Amino acid sequence: MEARSSGVVAATGVRRTFGKSVVLDGVDLFVEPGEIVALLGASGSGKSTLLRVLAGLDEDAEGEVRTSGSKAVVFQEHRLLPWKRVADNVALGVRGKDAKQRTAKALEEVGLDDRGRAWPSELSGGQSQRVAFARALVREPELLLLDEPFGALDALTRLKMQALFARLHEAHGFAALLVTHDVDEALLLADRLLVLDGGRIAEEIKVDLGHPRSVDMDGFATLRRRLLDLLHVPTET
Repeated sequence: MEARSSGVVAATGVRRTFGKSVVLDGVDLFVEPGEIVALLGASGSGKSTLLRVLAGLDEDAEGEVRTSGSKAVVFQEHRLLPWKRVADNVALGVRGKDAKQRTAKALEEVGLDDRGRAWPSELSGGQSQRVAFARALVREPELLLLDEPFGALDALTRLKMQALFARLHEAHGFAALLVTHDVDEALLLADRLLVLDGGRIAEEIKVDLGHPRSVDMDGFATLRRRLLDLLHVPTET
């Protein structure tokens, strides 16, 4: 790890148990500045647990975890406060004289510059998740931690949100750790894929595909089959 001291995330030997159940068993993880890393694995493999450890939301984990710079988290549920208007949700906890301007800019970037005075109950699921992204962006994070942020959305909205995430990453250059169950999503967005199995990182795959990406581009199907095999998902022959 010493040779990689410039990383946004450097974690070694991360271990987390719940009673007698070992969920994380010595995970080593490194994320470069600006890199998008997708974390995949079967349900219960510890993906969300690892993300919570990196976010500083789990103080009972063992091992060494270092994150540099500011960070923000986007969960599957938007977690908006229903008694606060959209802009106030985005600005929650933001300090400084420019907080109002930063909030307006973040809402504009996610396409909701006209919804700042709306109540969360007036938003669609996709709009609510866009607010969650604006709430993360306003903190100007160097590291964005995403726990299945598109998992609760319908297929069309999910595709739009994936495209939005790609645009935001291009504009801001933050590093991101994306927890997902969606193989296509991981391949479309990530620079590197990590498969979590048995409480450890079992496989690492570098995604050497250009941008913009599509499921029908050369090399995509080969990587998809390899990833499905690692996840023990049967494919058609």
